[in-house]
Amino acid sequence: MDSKTSHSSRVLLVRNLSVTITGSGPEIPAVREVDLSIDRGEFVALLGESGSGKSVTARAIMGLGDENTRVEADQLRLGDADLLVLSEEARRKLRGERMTLVLQDALSALNPVMTIGDQIGEIFRVHRGASRRQAHAQAVELLGLVRIPAPSRRVNDYPHQFSGGMRQRILIAMAIALDPELLIADEPTTALDVTVQAQILDLLGTLRDQLGMGVLLITHDLGVVMEVADHVSVMYAGRIVESGDADTVFAHPAHPYTEALLRSVPQAAQRGSDLLTIPGSPPSLTRVPAGCSFHPRCDLAVTACATTRPPLTDTIPGRRVACLRSEEFTGELVS
Repeated sequence: MDSKTSHSSRVLLVRNLSVTITGSGPEIPAVREVDLSIDRGEFVALLGESGSGKSVTARAIMGLGDENTRVEADQLRLGDADLLVLSEEARRKLRGERMTLVLQDALSALNPVMTIGDQIGEIFRVHRGASRRQAHAQAVELLGLVRIPAPSRRVNDYPHQFSGGMRQRILIAMAIALDPELLIADEPTTALDVTVQAQILDLLGTLRDQLGMGVLLITHDLGVVMEVADHVSVMYAGRIVESGDADTVFAHPAHPYTEALLRSVPQAAQRGSDLLTIPGSPPSLTRVPAGCSFHPRCDLAVTACATTRPPLTDTIPGRRVACLRSEEFTGELVS
């Protein structure tokens, strides 16, 4: 069965998701009209600069908002579960068993006074009623699965005894312990060196293949996902501005922001020349420009871009773009 065409294999469906930050001051639209879809065994990357709303989107999907966050959506489903109508208790249970979140700061996410084996084993004792011996054996098995050397010995070590990359592997082990349908990894390679970044992404890809789970990778770094992502959604100022098959998007970007991000990735052929950058900075979510949010930084903007907000529309099959000039880009693909 083709997981990309079968609705029965769909792990996550998000339609028209908006997140508003409320409080004593003016309301801030942090995320606007986001659509996402992930199937079993599919690796989806959500890309964009810091402050674009990627992590807010992840927390909304996980149900980790607070009293100052309002989440609205037409659809928000995890497999057969409607997340919009579930009680907080039911959603909390889903978070532990069917969908999990891996954060970037592994050291602060792990308990410094508990061994790694006890922390992983606690998951099986709480959720599966395992004995201490059974939980210890499961912890050793998981450490081996995420490629921790000598797992039967290292299971008794503490977090500070592991490197940053190894701690990130331990967080991934904890995330996949209960065989979830969906794993969300929020900037899991930040602060790691390039070699370790590649190892972590390769590990996520391998686990995706072995366990058949859907993976949503949130990152600002295109370089780390070019080899592993099946589908890419590019986010800017709280909106998806382009989405499609990863190979096609990277080879033929159809939005000026995507093209600018790709230009900013260092290339070996450019050695010795200035690194290309995107002028200016992403807008504050409290002062999003009218029209296309990217137009103040876009060298292809026309007058209408300052006043007309382009909708996210289908341009060619499997490709969605929010740009008034998208036909000029996608026309090259179909000609």
